[in-house]
Amino acid sequence: MRGSIARMQQDALDFLRRLLDTPSPSGHESDGQRIWLDRVRTAASAVWNDAYGNCFARLDCGRENAPTIAICGHADEIGLMVNTIDDKGFIYARQIGGIDPASIVGKRIRFRSSVPGVTEPVVGVIGATAIHLQDRGADAKVRKLHELFIDIGCRTRDEAAARLNIGDAGVFADESMLVTDDIIVARGLDNRIGTWAAAEALVRLAPHATDLHCDVVAVSTVQEEVGLHGAAMIADGLKPDVALVTDVGHATDTPGIDRNRHGDFKLGGGPKIAIGGPAQPLVVDRLLAAAAAEEITIQRSATPGRSGTDTDAIFLRNGGIPCGLVSLPIRYMHTTVETTSLSDLESIARIFTRFCRDLAPGDSFLPAIA
Repeated sequence: MRGSIARMQQDALDFLRRLLDTPSPSGHESDGQRIWLDRVRTAASAVWNDAYGNCFARLDCGRENAPTIAICGHADEIGLMVNTIDDKGFIYARQIGGIDPASIVGKRIRFRSSVPGVTEPVVGVIGATAIHLQDRGADAKVRKLHELFIDIGCRTRDEAAARLNIGDAGVFADESMLVTDDIIVARGLDNRIGTWAAAEALVRLAPHATDLHCDVVAVSTVQEEVGLHGAAMIADGLKPDVALVTDVGHATDTPGIDRNRHGDFKLGGGPKIAIGGPAQPLVVDRLLAAAAAEEITIQRSATPGRSGTDTDAIFLRNGGIPCGLVSLPIRYMHTTVETTSLSDLESIARIFTRFCRDLAPGDSFLPAIA
């Protein structure tokens, strides 16, 4: 069922945009995590974080031996890290997560400096040679990331080193924007939308806590973009009975995409529910039932092996944690103009809320095989 921005409450939309606009590169997620904890704190029975910055908000139902349902999204986004500074003060960087170098030429980037006394973000531009100065007779060449330079307005190595240290991380200076009442564009939909869905499901469940037959833990993980590291930590530490994961997935309805290869997924066509691989069948069945009960149209996503999400790290832990994956269709993944439908995102929070509310005493996620 298609929705509109009217379905998403204004405070929830404001929370989403604060998450999207707050820099949160992998390994440097703290600022965004504080915003997330502020949202869930009043709804949760307890909130905490671990040594690497994974954040948790628990809602207790008050019943003995109640199963724990974890609702997970990752907080980190792609970015760049200062690698070297040349004699003229130009910065060369390493990528944080998967970046297409061709898509970032001419972009602005905002670094958080660790140099003592530098309190404001250091803004630079990824140099783009003017078309007038390019050798049009030469073969076109897509430069590799290590060949791109960042201009922060300095003239010498010492001048640049007074503003940035090796290892300082930055994100692209593009903020979220509403294109229509349902379509939003942002650099960090991947995957602030997952942490939003986890928080919103917990907030919606809080008034019904004593009616639940499960404890719910909303989780905002770190370092997904560089290896699913936070998910592995929380799976071992939290040991949930079931994990519901949200990430972005490709919408394949733009020109030039082979849908027979990549699947047929439409922006605004409903959330994607993974079938196969790490998606445990009993969890999948309950997600489908929750969507049907809420009259939400979903898109089935064939996932025979790896999903490329935190699900892959979680389901292997603790002897096998039953997992479900609900993805948000977006266009232009890992660019600064990721685009999605707010109604699809809001539907994910509704599915997770219904999933938890519909659990009954004695429900099992152990398939009857033997």
